[in-house]
Amino acid sequence: MVGQVAPPPVPKLVNAARWLWISSALLGMVRFVAELFDRESLVEQARRQNPEMGQDQIDAGVNGGILFGLLVVTAVLLAYTRLANAMARGKNWARVVLTVIGAASVLFGLFRVVAWAGGIAAEVGVVLRPVDLVVTVVTAGLDATAIVLMWRSSAHFRKRVAVDSNFLRP
Repeated sequence: MVGQVAPPPVPKLVNAARWLWISSALLGMVRFVAELFDRESLVEQARRQNPEMGQDQIDAGVNGGILFGLLVVTAVLLAYTRLANAMARGKNWARVVLTVIGAASVLFGLFRVVAWAGGIAAEVGVVLRPVDLVVTVVTAGLDATAIVLMWRSSAHFRKRVAVDSNFLRP
């Protein structure tokens, strides 16, 4: 008779990586939502880009942009959470996807910091506030740490097989 194999407990390093992924996504969401609710700067930016538009059109565009941004950021948070939970359940594909996304996030964060430190961002007209830089560095650190932790516990991601408990019994 084939016995049911109980899933082993999630290793501590993998569980920590899961929460680091979720924390990174939450931090990014909070920063993005804070930027979305700076309505005055959004209206000012829309007015600069389209000076011929009336105030009603600008308000409608900004409202639509805020709603769309909230939908996107919610979808991204949900995707990160689902991927992190799948990774914690031992799904290797989720670990690979998170590694690719996390590596891109770390590289983009490093690019932003280098562009700010080198003055390149200011030359092209990109304003990076100190809060944005801190969030970028913290998020990149969380992602890099999560990548390292989830690859440290590689035994958790091996394929589990059912074992016939009566195989060796006479």
